[in-house]
Amino acid sequence: MGEDHVSEGDIFKAQDLPQVLPVFPLSGALLLPHASRPLNIFEPRYLNMVDDAMASERIIGMVQTALFNVPSDSRERPLLAPVGCAGRITAFSETGDGRYLITLTGLARFRLGEELPAAVPYRRVRADFSAFQADLALPAQAEDDRDELLAPLKRYLALHSLRIEWDMVQTAPIEPLVNSLAMALPFGAAEQQALLEAHTPQERRQILLALLRIDGAFGGAEPPALH
Repeated sequence: MGEDHVSEGDIFKAQDLPQVLPVFPLSGALLLPHASRPLNIFEPRYLNMVDDAMASERIIGMVQTALFNVPSDSRERPLLAPVGCAGRITAFSETGDGRYLITLTGLARFRLGEELPAAVPYRRVRADFSAFQADLALPAQAEDDRDELLAPLKRYLALHSLRIEWDMVQTAPIEPLVNSLAMALPFGAAEQQALLEAHTPQERRQILLALLRIDGAFGGAEPPALH
């Protein structure tokens, strides 16, 4: 199995980002700036997309399908949500059965523009990064307000019979922690899109906290303590 790792320390500027992005439509899977997501690629068109990305800037856009019903004949080309996140392939390996295992590290969000005519088997759009320039800056030191997050998070995990590394929750820097929880917890597509489109990291923390509290308010009994 071949393996290729790319430095995650590369610094990008807005002008470095491609204005046309291949997009990977995947509802229910969130990518955020400065966070990483492993992906298992097996469809031929997306294998082709990764091949092309690896031969150029290694950048693809991850975008949810639109958050409303579409006709059944649109399954192969579902409508796309208006905002996605561009990510760089920072790890790549190929399995014996022809799948690609990649890690996509978020660079910046983008607003989807015109979709280009199909010259390749995957979809490509014009990407507008202008509203999300701040995503490319290194994360600032944020106020650590995790204490108000812990009780709602414990309740949510217990209600959904989920387990996480609690030591990580207590010690990880707050912004990477919020991003990890936003990407890992099984929120619905609309909730994930709200987390993606949050204007600031502080707003994302508040949306996450609200989602945990809302779920817990309808979830029943007090969960057991987590250690």
